Amino acid sequence: MLADDVAGTAGFYEHALGFEVVVRETDYVAFDTGTGVRLAVFRRSGMGAHTHDHPSFRQPRSGQAVELNFRCATPQEVRERFAGLVARGAVVVAEPADRDWGQIAGFFADPEGNVHSLFADLPA
Repeated sequence: MLADDVAGTAGFYEHALGFEVVVRETDYVAFDTGTGVRLAVFRRSGMGAHTHDHPSFRQPRSGQAVELNFRCATPQEVRERFAGLVARGAVVVAEPADRDWGQIAGFFADPEGNVHSLFADLPA
């Protein structure tokens, strides 16, 4: 994931979401998410050198860059975790609510504006 503010964005993923930092550098922070997938935050301006100066790293960011969806065991867990994330700096996009696809879902943004969600299946 690219960021203009690596420290601020990485701090959100470390402190609000609880991801474990496995590499911390000024322009790059990598996390062990506990899922076998490594999430990394890299300074946007530094990616050009690694990608033959690809145009997407020179242009201002617009729109969604990455979305993570976090499954919770119960609707109550969605509400509790959502409140905790907001208390630790997440920006509310849409409060947890029952959705017509059979789940409760709440949407929040990280410091760079990427929107993520917490969700759980609704009882049948």
